[in-house]
Amino acid sequence: MPKVLISDKLSEAAVQIFRDRGVEVDFQPTLGKDPAKLAEIIGNYDGLAIRSATKATAEILSKATNLKVIGRAGIGVDNVDIPAASQKGIVVMNTPFGNSITTAEHAIAMMFAVAREIPAADASTRAGKWEKSKFMGVEITGKTLGVIGCGNIGSIVANRALGLKMKVVAYDPFLSAERAQQIGVTKVETVEELLPLADFVTLHLPKTEKTANLLNAERVKLFKKGARLINCARGGLVDEAAVAEALHSGALAGAAFDVFAVEPATENPLFDAPNVVCTPHLGASTGEAQENVALQVAEQMSDYLMDGAVSNALNAPSVTAEEAPLLKPWVEVADMLGGFAGQVTESPVTEIEIEFVGEVGKLNLKPLIASLTAAMLRPIVGEGAVNMVSAPFVARERGMKITETKKDPQGAYGSYMRLIVTTENQTRSVAGTVFSDGKPRFIQIKGIGLEAEPQQFMLYTTNSDTPGYIGALGMKLGDLGVNIATFALGRAAKGEEAIALLGVDAELSKETIAEIAALPQVRQAKALKF
Repeated sequence: MPKVLISDKLSEAAVQIFRDRGVEVDFQPTLGKDPAKLAEIIGNYDGLAIRSATKATAEILSKATNLKVIGRAGIGVDNVDIPAASQKGIVVMNTPFGNSITTAEHAIAMMFAVAREIPAADASTRAGKWEKSKFMGVEITGKTLGVIGCGNIGSIVANRALGLKMKVVAYDPFLSAERAQQIGVTKVETVEELLPLADFVTLHLPKTEKTANLLNAERVKLFKKGARLINCARGGLVDEAAVAEALHSGALAGAAFDVFAVEPATENPLFDAPNVVCTPHLGASTGEAQENVALQVAEQMSDYLMDGAVSNALNAPSVTAEEAPLLKPWVEVADMLGGFAGQVTESPVTEIEIEFVGEVGKLNLKPLIASLTAAMLRPIVGEGAVNMVSAPFVARERGMKITETKKDPQGAYGSYMRLIVTTENQTRSVAGTVFSDGKPRFIQIKGIGLEAEPQQFMLYTTNSDTPGYIGALGMKLGDLGVNIATFALGRAAKGEEAIALLGVDAELSKETIAEIAALPQVRQAKALKF
């Protein structure tokens, strides 16, 4: 009988699901706060069910000699060392959709609270002041809501706002025009375009390298005079000091924050600013949401431990035990192709076409399609926000059409996969195969042939096919202290467009990429991470 440790507070109904499915449960809801004790006993369990208090670090996982699955009741997995879990073969699951409604409703509640200054008015009234004329709020009806990040939660907020007779404008780099029309919002192309239009601005996007400090001091200055800001997404998306300054000066009329750059937030520049509503990360804190995610994680973990079924896994494909050995190398190809496309594509994606050529077309294609789609979406929506199960849903939500085709063997390679990505601006492709050593290789990018094994850190450039480029690039990388591990080249034709794909020893900084992009032959330079 498999044995699961629950080290955080989960509902009794979730505990009962495990027992009903034949899983032994050790329910210790406060253990997550004692990492030393957790490390001491974790080796006794096949599964670990957690919320946010338990930190599944590499050190703790090193003691998990029998652990097969970690289930996170909720979407965020910042408290799980996924690479360490993957290295030990531990499946990490989350419940990505269990608290979407709750978080969206909290954002709407915060918007009402800051519009009518409800917390301050409540405190004043309780103090016996009856300052009726002091708290002059604004109506929601007829106002414009700017939604930054129009995925699952953002689109729910937009729907609720439309029901309140608001106008909704949305910025999301991967929101297609078709999807925007479908959900009834006006799409804008940049944050800078959205901010001057909106009376209220609400954030609904993950914190990634691209979104960190998205609303910096310069962008805070672009807000419409008297606008109000709501952040129920992630801390670190906003320059909190700049927002506080704008509130003190009157440039912003109010702000509502449920999340903060540093949590627990015991002090913050926003706390002393006027007309600010603050809550302690309550976005998912309703009885319904807590119950939903707890029940979901219990069901998913039981399915895996008793039947081997994998769902909502962040680091494992949904495949049967018989299919796994055949699919494994092609899943790596799918991850490689999707990861490449997701990191280099800058325009909203409208269609993803996947070609399976030769023998690979005879395999179970669903996990390959899901793996490729998830890998492509992760750089866009964040690591914890998408997995192999949720990827098709998230893609459809963003207006991306996914198609697949099978073709007979052709060309120099008997079996390979090609990903064709269509955006609102262009169509591009990337292809890969499995070599005889069982490892994946890039074999074509933008229709240009080359041969490259993926590395953890890579540099991709498109450039003019002119003499001296290889030397100039090598010299520049040398000057910048970048060591080259692998170097692959290809070109469309003599004197036309060329590409280079280099493996390097360390992650490339934004400053390094800017230096490379400044070379006269370079048309595009991208840092990649696999």
